Formats: sequence, C-alpha cells, structure tokens
Amino acid sequence: MSEVTHRTVAANGIRIHLAEQGEGPLVLLCHGFPESWYSWRHQLKALAEAGFRAVAPDMRGYGDTDAPAGADQYSLFHLVGDMVGVLDALGEPTAVIAGHDWGAPVAWHSALLRPDRFRAVIGLSVPYRPRGPAPPTAGMLRTDTESFYQLYFQAPGVADAELERDVRLSLRKILFAASGDASRGGGGTPRRPIAMVPHDGGFLSVMSNPETLPAWLTEADLNAYARQFTRSGFRGGLNWYRNIDRNWELLAPYAGAVVRVPALYVAGDRDLVVHFPGMDRLLAALTRFVPELRRSLMLPGCGHWTQQERAAEVNAAMIEFLRSL
Repeated sequence: MSEVTHRTVAANGIRIHLAEQGEGPLVLLCHGFPESWYSWRHQLKALAEAGFRAVAPDMRGYGDTDAPAGADQYSLFHLVGDMVGVLDALGEPTAVIAGHDWGAPVAWHSALLRPDRFRAVIGLSVPYRPRGPAPPTAGMLRTDTESFYQLYFQAPGVADAELERDVRLSLRKILFAASGDASRGGGGTPRRPIAMVPHDGGFLSVMSNPETLPAWLTEADLNAYARQFTRSGFRGGLNWYRNIDRNWELLAPYAGAVVRVPALYVAGDRDLVVHFPGMDRLLAALTRFVPELRRSLMLPGCGHWTQQERAAEVNAAMIEFLRSL
C-alpha cells in the first residue's frame, strides 16, 4: 500500500502543491476554507485502497501553493483553470472532481465548464447553486447590529488581521463552531447563528473555545492546520470570498446552464450551509440543475466538516459512486 507523497507542479501560471496516494482512475479533491489538502487525509487512504489515484491540492492561496497578491486572481475561472492545469501536469485527460465547502463550487463549476475533463462530480456541504438574478452580496443579510459573515470578509485586511492574531485559536474555534458537536442537543442547527458577525465584535466573537476537541479532530490535526496557516496567512483564502460578485458577473454567459455529468451530493444535517436562507428549496430542486444527480446523502448529526466528521460514511458513499461510473 502506497503512502501519501507530496510534490509541486506548475499549473495555470502558479505552483500548486499536491498530496497524492494510490494508482488508478484519478479523483481530484478540492478543499475549502479554512483548510488544506490535509482535510482529505482520510479519503486519500480510502480511495487509494479502493483502487483510485487520489490527489488533493493545496488550493490557490493556501498552504504550499502560490498565493497571488491581487484579490482579482481568485475568481472561479482562475480556480477551475488551476484544476484543469493540475490534470495537464499529471498527464491525465479526465478525472472525477470532488469538493468541500468553497472547493465544492470549484468542483461543480469544473464539471459545468469543462465536462470534457471532469467526467463526474462530488459535492460535499455546498450544493450546485445556479446563477441568480442579482449579485450574491445584494441578498446577504445585514441588520443594524450584525452582518452575514461573507459580507464581513469583503473588506481587505479586516478578517485577515482578526484570524491571524492567534492562528491556532482561530482554527480551534472555527473548526469546533461549525461542527456537529457544537450543536449537540440543539435540534439540528447551531445554538447561535455563527454565520452572523456582530458589528461590535468580529467573526470569532460568537464562537467558544471548546474545553476539549471533538473526536474527529486531534491536537495533532489542529497543529497541522496551524503550521500551514501560520506560514500562509488567511489572505489567500479570504480572497475567494472577495470574488463572489465578480464570479456572478463572469458567469453571465452560463446563466441557466446545468451540470450534466454524474453527480453525488453529501452534507450533514447540522451543517450551517444547509440552513442558509433558501437552501431548503434549492436542495429539494437540485435535480433540476444537476439532472444526473445519482444520490443526495444527508448525514444525521454531522456538521460542516463533512469528510472529517464522518470519514467512514463519506468514504463509502464516494467509493460506491465512483465504482458506479
């Protein structure tokens, strides 16, 4: 059985760090915020043992991958281009692409824009969301006292400074707050709407520092993330959010387009994403926009960090889907 190996490839004009394991059909794994290739540690091993070549990049702006200075260098077109570039660098004509959190829109749009290169797609937490009639930030909640966290992330340098003040503590709070463990006994949604940022505080101000870590997250795991973000900072990851409206503008030619490759969607019923306003209607109608959706799996008691909180169930669902192709 092979071990995880690491290398850096040139792709789409930047250097991208890859973690890879196994041989066979390629499965490309795109992480979200604030994570890295390491969030797929359980899937790399399971997919390799099942006969697949699993490759998890540090995405643009993260870990050991380049982080271009300009915020405009983080659009969905750049990110999809990075994944096409990774396939070229690996000498692979096609792959199945999987994504979690922000990596899920990259995966969905890779399948939408380049179905010739991405023959199937797996989305974790975030479903495919078709282009709406107005820029996304126009519909985000803001009141006299608080704003949706993605609005708070828009101002360059603000969230960056808050999160970098104590990198390890920031990650500890975020990873716990968005997990299923933070809402045990809370009826399936977090006790406090952590998606909202009070104007008199910051993103972290509504999050507690847990006395103990949940079973799926060890101190060694937290140390691994902290080392990466201490080195890279949070600016690259936050720049993805600073392109939300620009992505909407750039994707105008694809308004009404649907994802036509085979697809799998997996989320936790305690994931804050599935409780965003309007998400219940989108999930109920997902096959309208992803007509080849083979399965939607909702994991009871699972929060946002799908493939880490429920590694065995996610691995089984992914492998079953991959073998069906």
